[in-house]
Amino acid sequence: MCGIAGEVVVDGSGSPDVGAVERMTAAMRSRGPDGVGHWSAGRVALGHRRLSVIDLSDNGAQPMVDDELGLAVAFNGCVYNYEDLRAELSDQYRFTSTSDTEVVLKAYDRWGERFVDHLVGMFAIALVDRRRDRVLLVRDRLGIKPLYVAEVRGRTRFASTLPALLAGGGVDTELDPVGLHHYLTWHSIVPAPRTILRGVRKLPPATVRVLEPGREPRDHVYWQPSYTRRPEHEGWTGQDWRDAVREALRTAVRRRTVSDVEVGVLLSGGLDSSLLVALLAEQGHRPSTFSIGFTDRDGVDGDEFAYSDAVVHKFGTDHHQLRIGDEEIAPAVRRAVGAMSEPMGTHDVTAFHLVCREVSRHVKVVQSGQGADEVFAGYRYHQPAAGAARHRAAAVLREAFHDHDDLAHILQPDWLAAGDPSGELLARHLDAPGADTALDAVLRTDTHLLMPDDPVKRVDNMAMAWGVEARVPFLDQDLVELVAACPPGLKADQGGKGVLKDIGRELLPVEVVDRPKGYFPVPALTRLDGAVLDLAVDALRSPAARRRGVLRPDYVDSLLAGPNDHVTKVGGNELWHVGVLEMWLQQHGIG
Repeated sequence: MCGIAGEVVVDGSGSPDVGAVERMTAAMRSRGPDGVGHWSAGRVALGHRRLSVIDLSDNGAQPMVDDELGLAVAFNGCVYNYEDLRAELSDQYRFTSTSDTEVVLKAYDRWGERFVDHLVGMFAIALVDRRRDRVLLVRDRLGIKPLYVAEVRGRTRFASTLPALLAGGGVDTELDPVGLHHYLTWHSIVPAPRTILRGVRKLPPATVRVLEPGREPRDHVYWQPSYTRRPEHEGWTGQDWRDAVREALRTAVRRRTVSDVEVGVLLSGGLDSSLLVALLAEQGHRPSTFSIGFTDRDGVDGDEFAYSDAVVHKFGTDHHQLRIGDEEIAPAVRRAVGAMSEPMGTHDVTAFHLVCREVSRHVKVVQSGQGADEVFAGYRYHQPAAGAARHRAAAVLREAFHDHDDLAHILQPDWLAAGDPSGELLARHLDAPGADTALDAVLRTDTHLLMPDDPVKRVDNMAMAWGVEARVPFLDQDLVELVAACPPGLKADQGGKGVLKDIGRELLPVEVVDRPKGYFPVPALTRLDGAVLDLAVDALRSPAARRRGVLRPDYVDSLLAGPNDHVTKVGGNELWHVGVLEMWLQQHGIG
């Protein structure tokens, strides 16, 4: 787990701006506090910040160069099957490290652009092939690891964070009206390839991009599971599916214990993270676990310690319970906004930032339960999708989000994108072949379009702000493929995540399974007052916000007149969503 950066001269002339790459690399120190490296040759420069997790020696340092093969790489993430690949490749190659990074180099040399098909893990890769004069940018199947891209004066720059690209200079920082439309429609989600800024894009998940001089970039999408029923599963009973999912989840958890340092667990007390602890215990691990709670407010519970404590008691983990008072929230918000690669308005971002600070004092790696809701139909709006006709999938999702008409009351006319770009993007994904039912289509859209820029981005940004690697077993590629083929009714059963709940009853205290769904509560960010409210008010009333002129004044006035009267369709505070957007723009020096 690290931060990568680089520049490629794509117009065929000149040398890369090494100074810009050094600035981008320096801006990501928190992602890799254990070391820094730079490399340049020809038309390419690479930078790397290292978090030492596998092969802690200098042999694992990056950028890693193999002069004999004519290859160089900067790599962020973890290849969980690297030991198996190393054994397979050892018949042809000599290895000088025990790192997964070197396996990536050798795998590319053997299999070319299809090398990524052999990698099991989470990764963002910049690989330089000097013999063929090409650069490959690669992102993992579920978009767990980020990779931002900007075109600057005939050069392609890339980095693990958007603020790192800004540190390089020369990036167009005008707001992108379509990105803004996405942000406000989907409660701060801006799916790849767009961002909130016109000059910055994201490499989409499951994509290999090839950069060659004098040619347009060439993208190849290398993975997309089918959300259909398959012949090999014909005749499977509910128990067959439960057994298969349990075994796949066991494998996913075991894969994510690969490390030369201790691996802990973020334990919220919900079903998903509790299952990770149970499956680790099955395999003989008693991990360090971490839970966070806040002050109760206005009838909203601020912690789920009763549930996490039950899991700790059953499995005997080395537990760390963090209690946060209201007076700590406003300073933590400022730090969390500073750590966001893009603005994220969900209240649990600050909770992740705080709990990962505590994690960093004990371990470098944690497993986390992100992705289970998208993969296993855990959200409330999945229930109506389960009973809807296939063509009603778009209508189901529209009920959960803003629509274009809503945005006309929020944005100044000059900032309202023409047409309905968010609705059109949603329709394209939902209507694409490869999904049998409305719920299949909704889950595919959640998992492959929206999720990488919602829960996955939250945990990556906030963990890496403290030099912590977060691994997500529920997004194991084999597990996702299996569950995509699972009959929708088994997933939507029991109010959602039915197949997981059945597995949980075999492993967990019953109160952890049969409980109301929690959402990582941070009451001070759902019922705003005091210093936290002041943050939002100051941002929206600032001269910078007035100059920007994005939001309609009457809309802002109505939010500020009743800070807790406007609730999003998924239960968030609407003032907080737009306040975080403005705070992020100001804190990162944009416009």
